[in-house]
Amino acid sequence: MTTKYTIGVDYGTESGRAVLVSLVDGKEIADHVTPYRHGVIDEELPESKIKLGYEWALQHPADYIEVLKTSIPAVLKETGINPVDVIGIGIDFTACTMLPVDQNGAPLCFNPKLKDNPHSWLKLWKHHAAQPEADKLNAIAEQRGEKFLPRYGGKISSEWMIAKVWQILNEAPEIFDQTDKFVEATDWVISQLTNNLVRNSCTAGYKSIWHKRDGYPSNDFFKALDPRLENLAETKLRGDILPLGTKAGELTKEMANAIGLNAGIAVAVGNVDAHAAVPAMGVVTPGKMVMAMGTSICHMVLGTEEKQVEGMCGVVEDGIIPGLYGYEAGQSAVGDIFGWYVDQAVPSDVKEAADKKGLNVHHYLEKEATKYQPGEIGLLALDWWNGNRSTLVDTNLSGLLVGMTLQTKPDEIYRSLLEATAFGTRKIVDAFHQNGVAVDELYVCGGLPQKNQLLLQIYADVTNRTINVADSKQTPALGAAMFAAVAAGVENGGYDTIVNAAEKMARVKEETIVPIPENVEIYEKLYQEYTKLHDYFGRGENDVMKRLKAIRPDVKETITVN
Repeated sequence: MTTKYTIGVDYGTESGRAVLVSLVDGKEIADHVTPYRHGVIDEELPESKIKLGYEWALQHPADYIEVLKTSIPAVLKETGINPVDVIGIGIDFTACTMLPVDQNGAPLCFNPKLKDNPHSWLKLWKHHAAQPEADKLNAIAEQRGEKFLPRYGGKISSEWMIAKVWQILNEAPEIFDQTDKFVEATDWVISQLTNNLVRNSCTAGYKSIWHKRDGYPSNDFFKALDPRLENLAETKLRGDILPLGTKAGELTKEMANAIGLNAGIAVAVGNVDAHAAVPAMGVVTPGKMVMAMGTSICHMVLGTEEKQVEGMCGVVEDGIIPGLYGYEAGQSAVGDIFGWYVDQAVPSDVKEAADKKGLNVHHYLEKEATKYQPGEIGLLALDWWNGNRSTLVDTNLSGLLVGMTLQTKPDEIYRSLLEATAFGTRKIVDAFHQNGVAVDELYVCGGLPQKNQLLLQIYADVTNRTINVADSKQTPALGAAMFAAVAAGVENGGYDTIVNAAEKMARVKEETIVPIPENVEIYEKLYQEYTKLHDYFGRGENDVMKRLKAIRPDVKETITVN
């Protein structure tokens, strides 16, 4: 019998990756990465050079199509696989990454008359400039006693759909008026493959305040935000919302020719990158938290009932695995913090020392940081370099490093940043566990677990939980490929359910990371100090971080005027 395959395409913050996967055992036959030509657009628009404000983060939709047209043919060429044996495509995406489209489904930034307006462009997940709208939304929802608010830990993030839509309305009403629909990038890319624009229940549930039983918030709520938003749900958010694993449509002839596959194969509805990783690690039951670790971390755990947990990003029925409630939380910067330190703050002699040993700076600092015992460096940091996603849900918070002296070394600072992100995860684990959503062990995937063993040991020690590591280096893409197999169906060589697919295709390594008791004891003391700083700066007692941020645009405006 001929082996069948699916392709999973993983859209990250900096690049997209296509992975060809065997449906027999989930083995990744080949993968190919296409960096986004325009990268993250956070200073000025590509052609017009129009300057962007603070906390903006845009991308170019054409870059996503280039991933399909470059990486899929590349994996086919590398393997020599007959395209007839590829039965489906699935994609996953960083979210909420949203864009306004016209009646033909074209991004407004493709319109020459609109492309010079930054609001016509696609807003990346880490676009935080809609924080004022998020603050107002949360205040109004709390005042009205909206029942959806507890499902999102009491706060809706500025990273999500409604706050971004409202920012567009406030700052560029002409763009809002010319928008036929606001859609997730993952749904838009699927529409380019199928000529069928549908929404997926995962991003709708977690990022757009949609509920399987209740739908979107009421028109009265949207009207309370702004009378111009009253009919948002049935107008610019309209469209079928389909569950994960559903076939969104079939690959069009035009796209089939462009990417080297056969027209008519199944295309699964879109998914969120981290959520797709859960079944790819074989996690289909409660009690196991999956952490997709990269530039940020997304934390996911399954439950049998709906619970209220402070600061969670959402709880969605069938949001990750059908038949269970999927909980999500997250940290908005992890690998990004380590990257910032290496790129912006490490002295040149460290880079020279790393070069002499034939190591990149990260690996060099990891080796040096391993020499210290927990508590030995005398440093403590707050991991808010890109705000706090959980449990405080406040993008206006910023980073903090305490305990530096004239003897402090770069590798000590590096270790303190590793530890800070582990303390941030501990906050999330505790919030779930203490509110009746069991977290008994951790599963990790993504780029960081493959690169930094010290980091994993610190996380095990800080959380006092065993860590299981993905055997796949492309776990979200594997998950996307698994959902593609479900969309294709058993009759075409795929699977009936994602649980069945997970039984055959999911993979974790045999070895685990186990907490070291003496380290657990010391880290418990450090965590208590972290908690004091966390609450002091994060819960309103001292809003110095926010005051410092508020001064910046005022000073810039004054300088510009003068």
